[in-house]
Amino acid sequence: MGLGLIASIIVGGLAGWIASMIMKADTGILMNVILGIVGAVVLNFVLSLLGIYAANTWVPQLIVGIIGASALIWVVRKVRS
Repeated sequence: MGLGLIASIIVGGLAGWIASMIMKADTGILMNVILGIVGAVVLNFVLSLLGIYAANTWVPQLIVGIIGASALIWVVRKVRS
């Protein structure tokens, strides 16, 4: 069983906010949620290809979301420059 919709939004928002602080990105609350959720989905997919599965609980998904959102911010910066 996964986190559920509300928990995913909360974890995604936290992950996106933390990633934007780490990467010094100026994003709003909606973009933070989007970055966190999309980052977690993308990184979970990449990790599954490597045979690594993060538990569907708050802390592992928060960590995956932070790393994934940070990676998305980095990619966007590289594409724009």
